[in-house]
Amino acid sequence: MTSFSLRQVRLRSGEQYRDEQEVALEPLELGGQRYIPVPEKVRADFTISRASTGSVFDLRFRGRLHGPCQRCLADAVVEKGISAREYQATSPDSEEMRSPYVEDDRLDLGAWARDALALALPAQILCRPECAGLCPVCGRDLNVEPHEHDEQQADPRWDALAELRDRL
Repeated sequence: MTSFSLRQVRLRSGEQYRDEQEVALEPLELGGQRYIPVPEKVRADFTISRASTGSVFDLRFRGRLHGPCQRCLADAVVEKGISAREYQATSPDSEEMRSPYVEDDRLDLGAWARDALALALPAQILCRPECAGLCPVCGRDLNVEPHEHDEQQADPRWDALAELRDRL
């Protein structure tokens, strides 16, 4: 867990603190598959801006995940530039004014970076955009061995509907 003590920064309204932090990224689990960050620790530009009503936190880094393609299960790599922003009110009176990453004057950079990376991921993680996936009949990789099956066997559960169609 990478965290930053907010007590070490004393800012007045309108002032800004900039630093570069090394943030440890945790593996992600998506759709039952595990995606590993490589490298595990990334350099992130971190900024705190003090406003009259609270603090604005900015985090920028490049993250790369390695894991299985969601179509063919081959190795896939996703690299994203991340830019995340959080706000924490000085005296939060509701949950909307409180950042979930700030607790006891500590900002959890690791959890924030992980969540920002997860939100930036595409809907499907693929080895390449034109990935053909696996054959639904035999399970072979259609990228390596493109093929079609001659015989389409009907699901026996549809036989009753086929009989009804033939009668009409």
